[in-house]
Amino acid sequence: MKASYQKYILDFKRPSGTSRGVLTQKETWLIILEKDGKTGIGECGILRGLSIDDRPDYEAALMRTCDNIEIGLESLLNELVEFPSIQFGLEMAFKSLESDDKFTLFPSKFTRGEDVIPINGLVWMGDKAFMSQQIKDKIQQGFKCIKLKIGAIDFQIEIELLKSIRKEFSVNDIELRVDANGAFSPETALDKLTQLSKLELHSIEQPIKQGQFEAMAKLCQDTPLPIALDEELIGVFSVTKKQELLQIINPQYIILKPSLIGGFKGSNEWINLAESQNIGWWITSALESNIGLNAIAQWTYSLKAKMYQGLGTGSLFTNNFESPLQVKNGTLQINKNKHWNVNL
Repeated sequence: MKASYQKYILDFKRPSGTSRGVLTQKETWLIILEKDGKTGIGECGILRGLSIDDRPDYEAALMRTCDNIEIGLESLLNELVEFPSIQFGLEMAFKSLESDDKFTLFPSKFTRGEDVIPINGLVWMGDKAFMSQQIKDKIQQGFKCIKLKIGAIDFQIEIELLKSIRKEFSVNDIELRVDANGAFSPETALDKLTQLSKLELHSIEQPIKQGQFEAMAKLCQDTPLPIALDEELIGVFSVTKKQELLQIINPQYIILKPSLIGGFKGSNEWINLAESQNIGWWITSALESNIGLNAIAQWTYSLKAKMYQGLGTGSLFTNNFESPLQVKNGTLQINKNKHWNVNL
């Protein structure tokens, strides 16, 4: 077996705002495996400033992985514990190599175009007019669940935006989620969550910055609004530490981003622990290209996940790989009339 890697830069259609700044490009790395005339492809989706493996020796780790590909997937995964995005890229590439067509990793009704995955529509941060227009667009596009990134503009303006949706659409019409990306302080978070809870929201992601276990545990205990941990899961490698974190904080939900937490294997560990504690979960992409998004979507469907998933990020880029994935009527689905076009 031969293995190689290459870098690919994804360009956003328009700058996308989060509480950590504005994104114009997204760097990703592709692993290509070759064996017996077949090819497999996987994506190592790194988010600069957020991924635990955003470190100077990242490319060296990729090179070392490709040079030692013959030791096999399990041994490589064990060696790459501190590089969760490379772990995921490898899992994907090996699955791809085994596939009949390179891109059907988990055959199902979804991959055959016979079923869909309900997803949330994502509203990026910006001024009031920009966010308001995005909300209208998402509703017109048929989304029944809308997620707003909050925490970058005035909180009262964000409250007014949410109120404007609730005036027109009840909780039965539209499920509303918000993602603060850790923007609130522990001192003000509970008051803000109380204000938000009056708008009948589904949940809030990561209200305060990760790593403040006691403050987050107290918030999850006292909150009138369900809290979902997101960034909090990053960099927690062992099953023991994962279990400890969930037991201490005891959140209402966790959000799984395979590129950030060790791929299928790492995510499955979190799911098993969460379910043993009656903690809910859903899965979100982390701005991967369609290659990574395809793998996450197929795996998500295989889990029979019940909630709205966060898998609508494939349309954000001008130079994404052509694929059969499409967002339609608030769902992610496979269009059998479209085909993959990945020229590397």
